[in-house]
Amino acid sequence: MSDSPILVTGGAGFIGSNLVDVLLARGYAVRVLDNLSTGKRDNLPSHPRLELRIGDVADADTVSAAVAGCRAVVHLAAVASVQASVEDPLGTHRSNLIGTLNVCEAMRKAGVRRVVFASSAAVYGNNGEGCAIDEQTAKAPLTPYAADKLASEHYLDFYRRQHGLEPAIFRFFNIFGPRQDPSSPYSGVISIFTERARAGAPISVFGDGEQTRDFVYVADLVTLLMQALEQVEVPPGAVNVGLGRATSLNQLLGDIGELLGGLPEVRHLPARAGDIRHSRADIGKLLAHYRLEQPVAMREGLARLMGLG
Repeated sequence: MSDSPILVTGGAGFIGSNLVDVLLARGYAVRVLDNLSTGKRDNLPSHPRLELRIGDVADADTVSAAVAGCRAVVHLAAVASVQASVEDPLGTHRSNLIGTLNVCEAMRKAGVRRVVFASSAAVYGNNGEGCAIDEQTAKAPLTPYAADKLASEHYLDFYRRQHGLEPAIFRFFNIFGPRQDPSSPYSGVISIFTERARAGAPISVFGDGEQTRDFVYVADLVTLLMQALEQVEVPPGAVNVGLGRATSLNQLLGDIGELLGGLPEVRHLPARAGDIRHSRADIGKLLAHYRLEQPVAMREGLARLMGLG
């Protein structure tokens, strides 16, 4: 492998650290830029080919220094919380859109072309009600988080057309797996449910629990991220990352209960502002350009997450 590192912004977080492990195992040098607001040092190994830089993607000089000398960028850094963006639009905007612009500009100046970007199914809003969402589904962002992700996609496309960047844009649906922090109230629902179920603590469900999501185990996502880094060409435009399967929160709780032999009390609270009712990916474009063989099933992923299999 080249000595030039892959830069992973947000690389000390849940998805980023799982990607870093695979990059190192494949022989890559890796540079991580993370402000450690939600990422953790403990998520990263001590390794001679790994460099951790503590800094914020909202700072242009920090990003320029981090991009310099790299062969590609995986841009995962973001305030990955719908609710946080509702409560603090300006603060999340600096991380989620200005941070992306800083990455684009730094790459343009450094002559780095390939960038893999974490967008979100939140850009569709509620336009996927009752059917699979393909990439042409009308965009209707309901929150500042979703608006910033969609705007980032447009800026990446501009830099592709104007400056020759090669963006691989993935619209993540719901990713789960090890290192997703259950202590955060804005963390993924699976990590929160499994942590509380194992502790015997009451579980809060916002709404009636019949809202559905398309869940992807993090190892399958990392497989796709690696392909986007290594392929000669990536498709223009965004690509959905899901499995095309709708799972309700009530079904999810049922699976957790069966694996653990029971559940604690489940409390239903009012639905949260900006939450989407139903979300399921059409993955035709994904399968046309990437390989996703034998993805991890929900029950198996839950068992792995809880150390039961």
